[in-house]
Amino acid sequence: MNLNNILKDKKHIHFIGIGGSGMYPLAQIIHSQGYYLTGSDNNETETLQAVREMGIPVYSGQAAENIEGADLIVHTAAIMSDNPELIAAKSSGVPVLERSELLGLVSTWYNKAVCVSGTHGKTTTTSMLVQMCVEEGIDLSCVIGGKLPSIGGSGKSGKSDIFVCEACEFVDTFLKLSPDISIILNIDEDHLDYFKTLDNIIISFANFCNKTSRAIIVNGDDKNSMRAVEGITGKDIITFGFEDKNDYYPAGIVSKGMETDFSLMYKGEKLCDLTIHVPGRHNVLNAVAAAAAALYTGVSTDGIKLGLQTFRGAIRRFEKIDVVDGVTIVDDYAHHPAELKVTLTAAKSLGYKRVWAIHQPFTYSRTFTLLDDFAEVLKIADKAVLTEIMGSREKNTYNIYAKDLAEKIPGCEWFDTFDEVVDYTFKNVQEGDLVITLGCGDVYKVAKKLSKKMRMERGN
Repeated sequence: MNLNNILKDKKHIHFIGIGGSGMYPLAQIIHSQGYYLTGSDNNETETLQAVREMGIPVYSGQAAENIEGADLIVHTAAIMSDNPELIAAKSSGVPVLERSELLGLVSTWYNKAVCVSGTHGKTTTTSMLVQMCVEEGIDLSCVIGGKLPSIGGSGKSGKSDIFVCEACEFVDTFLKLSPDISIILNIDEDHLDYFKTLDNIIISFANFCNKTSRAIIVNGDDKNSMRAVEGITGKDIITFGFEDKNDYYPAGIVSKGMETDFSLMYKGEKLCDLTIHVPGRHNVLNAVAAAAAALYTGVSTDGIKLGLQTFRGAIRRFEKIDVVDGVTIVDDYAHHPAELKVTLTAAKSLGYKRVWAIHQPFTYSRTFTLLDDFAEVLKIADKAVLTEIMGSREKNTYNIYAKDLAEKIPGCEWFDTFDEVVDYTFKNVQEGDLVITLGCGDVYKVAKKLSKKMRMERGN
């Protein structure tokens, strides 16, 4: 299928799962080009309401008749193969695209497509970069993996030649993109059910680099990331990191609570003083990477400063849910041992009496493969609580359960249901504690349920 001409002569495009965080911004961009869109989704959300307010008809639930009249159908990777709407689409004779294929096509429409890759930190770095562009007054287009309050969602359609998006390596999705400028934040072992080895992951990132037309902004402190750019020629290689051997690096880092001050340096010269309002050294590095990309695309140091000054985190990235009776409740998307480590280390540095880690393991394969790594990093917390594993797209052929992880963590508790987790935490949490829910599934519901229960039974 030639994607370059896939939209030619198309009038009616139907989105299966239009309310998804990755689908909504694509719908915004495609809708702005004058196409007639329809969509369907199983879940009523604020995003779905925003879609309807754009004038896009949305069907509740998924059924074969929903695709009627469409001459192109787009679906998310999360739609299962036995979905009646997807089955009807594939047997209709109408072209069917997976979301990442359409995102790849959209990335070719802009002169400055900035694609943010890496095992960890993509959403935060992408959000920081978008915030910098917004504060600079650039009317950019973007697709983010989480919601950014300043743009009212997970993306937007703009009129400038700048496009910013996350580039996810899972099943080589990012190789469908056409980046002008790429960021490589880090490369770790992940998605080993697909890649099998770290070497294969690095090869995929190298292929992603080769697809980049103008500049690669790479973590010079990370040996895996530097392996990915070995032998790359014909484009700018710009390094960032903590060490002053890099092109861009921070100096004079001072942390105080949720804030960190530092100077942005470029080849030994100070460009400006910056303050970020999200905790942890890893977020200093994310900010440096975003600043390097912003400067390359034409954002001023004032835009960078203001962008970071107004950035308070993307939703589900160390997002403060509530403070009740002296207990702070936070939610974070961390779901890989390296992410849990930096998030919990940052949490421990904030001066709370105890840090609770309430973790929902995600996928049986990752939990099985990285079991000891998960156990080690969850020991950073003063108290660990587990929900059962969220299998997502997998069946439990590994015979792995949350209790297997809990047994490796001293004092760890595990429960089958969210309500049990909430009840246990409510009974045992104390004034001065920080409770942080961790995972990329729906564990955020625990944070919200706990907040509600504490407000009802303990008051303010």
